[in-house]
Amino acid sequence: MDAIGMKHAIVVDLGFGDAGKGSTVDWLCSPAARSAAAGVRRDGRRGDDGSLYRAVIRFNGGAQAGHNVVTPDGRHHTFAQFGSGTFHGVPTHLSRFMLVEPFALAAEAAHLAELGVPRPFDLLSADSRALLTTPYHRAANRVREAARDRTPGATRHGSCGMGIGETVSFSLAVSPDKPPRVGDCRSRPTLIRKLTDLRDHLAADLELSGLRLPDGLPGPECCADVYRAFAQQVRIVDEERSGYLAAVLDSGPCVFEGAQGVLLDEWYGFHPHTTWSTTTFANADALLEESGLERDAALHLGVVRTYTTRHGAGPLVTEDAALTGGLPEPHNETGTWQGAFRIGHFDAVAHRYALDVSGGADALAVTHADAAADGRRLCWAYQASTDVPPMTKLPTSLLPDLDYQRLLTKTVSKSAPLYREGPEDPRAWPDVIGEALGTPVGLVSAGPTWQDKAVRLPCVS
Repeated sequence: MDAIGMKHAIVVDLGFGDAGKGSTVDWLCSPAARSAAAGVRRDGRRGDDGSLYRAVIRFNGGAQAGHNVVTPDGRHHTFAQFGSGTFHGVPTHLSRFMLVEPFALAAEAAHLAELGVPRPFDLLSADSRALLTTPYHRAANRVREAARDRTPGATRHGSCGMGIGETVSFSLAVSPDKPPRVGDCRSRPTLIRKLTDLRDHLAADLELSGLRLPDGLPGPECCADVYRAFAQQVRIVDEERSGYLAAVLDSGPCVFEGAQGVLLDEWYGFHPHTTWSTTTFANADALLEESGLERDAALHLGVVRTYTTRHGAGPLVTEDAALTGGLPEPHNETGTWQGAFRIGHFDAVAHRYALDVSGGADALAVTHADAAADGRRLCWAYQASTDVPPMTKLPTSLLPDLDYQRLLTKTVSKSAPLYREGPEDPRAWPDVIGEALGTPVGLVSAGPTWQDKAVRLPCVS
C-alpha cells in the first residue's frame, strides 16, 4: 500500500461543499490516476490504460449534490446521484446511506446520454435499503422553507429544496417499514400503499402549521410507474444477503464519493444551517467495516479550495464581497432555494475543526490553485471577544449534541477573523494550506478537468 491506487479512496469536502469533490473523483477515475499509481513508463510517457478504480460508491446525501465535472473536450455535467467517474465508464453503487430520487436520476441519465455516455443506467446499482426521495418530500421541503420567509423573526436554514431533510425526518418519525425504499420499486402495490401513506402524513403534518402541499403533484400511481421503470433499468441488490458491496470492494480499489461538506454535517455542522446527512468519513468507514475491512484500508482524502465558500444562510467568518469579482464561479450561482454563493478568504480555523470532527485526513486535495491570489489572505484564528485569547481551533463536543452546535454557531457568527497575508503566487497556496492544517497535500488542481491535476505521490502513501 505504498501509493495512490493501492487503497480504496474516500473523498470528503472539508468545507461547506462546492470545494471540488466531483473534479477530484473524476481525476481518481481517469487514466492519469492509473499512471500515477504505476509510475512513469520507461519511455517517459504516461500510460492511458483506463481507470484503476472499480466503482464509485456514494455514501451520503442524494439528488441535492452538485458535483461539476468538465472533460478535456469541453463537456460539462453536474453529477448528483451518478458517481463523478461516469465519464470514464466507472460504475456507481448507491449505498444504503444514499437518498435515491428516481425522477432526478432519469433526468441525469438522459443528460449523460446526450453527452455520449452509452446506457448510463447499466452503470448503476443501488442497495435495496436506501430511502426514496419523492415529489411529496420535495414539495413539503419547499413549503416549509418558503414559510420561514413569511414568519417574523425566522430565517432560512439553508436548503437545496430537494426534499433531503423531509426524507430523513419522515423515516425517523415512523416505523422502519413505513418509508418507501429502493427495494419497494420491485412492487407496484407496495409503492402505491407507501406513497399514499407518505403523502397523507406530510399533508397532515403541514396542516398543523397552517401549510399545505401544493396542487398538481403526481399521484402515487404515477410515481409508482416511474419507480417501477427505475427498478427495471437499475441493478437493485439486497446487500445483507448478497454481500454485493463486499465483493465489489474485494475486486479492486474503489472510490467513495461524499456529498456536501463537513461544516454542514447533521451533528457537527454549524446548526441549524446544516443538512440531514452525515458528511464526514463516518458512513464510508462504516461500509468498509461492514465489508470486513479496517479504516486504514482506504485513503481518507479531504478536499479544500484555496479560498472558502458557501451557499446560502449560515456563518462564513471570512466572507469578503471584494473577492467576488476576481474569483468567477461559472458553475455556482445564486439559487432560488440555496441562496447566494458567498466567497471568503481561506478559513484555517473552520477547516481544522472539520478535520477534528472527521477524525483527520491522510491527505488533502487542494483545488482552485489557479485562482487569482491578489488580496487573498489566510484566517489563522478567530477573535470571539477582546477579553479572550484568539482561537486557532474550535472546541468539539464529545457526543453529538445539537444544543452544543447551536452555541458553537453563535460563537462563530460573532467572531472576527484574524488574518495573515497569503502568498502572491497562487501556486504557493497548496503548501501554505497544508502547513496551516497540518496535513500533507496529495493532489493539486489548477483547472476544471482531470488533466489539470498534479499528484504528489509521497503524500498519499
